[in-house]
Amino acid sequence: MSNTLSYSELAALIQARAGVAVDPLELESPGAHFDDFGVDSLGLLGVVGELENRHGLKVTPGAESAKTPAEFMELVNRSLAAKAGA
Repeated sequence: MSNTLSYSELAALIQARAGVAVDPLELESPGAHFDDFGVDSLGLLGVVGELENRHGLKVTPGAESAKTPAEFMELVNRSLAAKAGA
């Protein structure tokens, strides 16, 4: 299992857990906000829960409140890196 979350994986998780289809390239766009795609904190909470189940870790608090995909990716990948280093 990868130690980092990619934008493609994030897009698939958003589709599965928040029910919103998002192009991974649009998630990567500078200045992109989850609001632009119709993804709210409840949708992100579902994504966080899935990541925690898959990786057996606690994602950094605040990830479900991230405003941008870049911020979310930073928080999640920091958690994954910390687990890998443990």
